[in-house]
Amino acid sequence: MAGKSEVPETPSIPPSNFEQSLAQLEALVAKLESGDLPLDAALASFEQGVRLTRECQGALSAAQQKVQILLQRGEGIVIEEFEPVAGGEPDSAE
Repeated sequence: MAGKSEVPETPSIPPSNFEQSLAQLEALVAKLESGDLPLDAALASFEQGVRLTRECQGALSAAQQKVQILLQRGEGIVIEEFEPVAGGEPDSAE
């Protein structure tokens, strides 16, 4: 089971999947907070929650980068593709 703990880099997820992931995360949190899960099930739920959290954070980071690009362009708004930064944080040294 040790190999399952590795979580790959999270790609951006579309808004509909973001909402789905967030709803799943909220349901997992409620299950874990209830305290009714056996240890193995609680651990599996926690691992899934970590994965969902990373997916949501990646989607939010990508959305934040898009907003920054649009705000920097001002009136001449041009939508362009961008590559999300590896750490999930936008580069503020531009």
